[in-house]
Amino acid sequence: MSNELYADGIGEITVTGTIVRIDLMSLSATERDASNNPKPVFRQRIIMPVDAFANAVDLMQKALAGLVEAGAVRRINDLASSPKAEIIQPSGASANASPNFN
Repeated sequence: MSNELYADGIGEITVTGTIVRIDLMSLSATERDASNNPKPVFRQRIIMPVDAFANAVDLMQKALAGLVEAGAVRRINDLASSPKAEIIQPSGASANASPNFN
């Protein structure tokens, strides 16, 4: 049996010395913000050494490059914050890709 966890995204990444903590969040089914959108809530934390985090980032960048090449996602420059900043937007998908809220 496989143990799986769904997350809508990463809420925060904290580095303390040689340890990296990645907080996973999901959109709440009951809590809403002022615009009536589901609030992100903490679900689980991944804790790993900084070298494992660096390797994970490298692996994710390779996976992202493959998704861009396949046309599954596209890169959009966000000029408001920085000319080098990139936002990843799913091609042809709604802004909320969670199967729980569509």
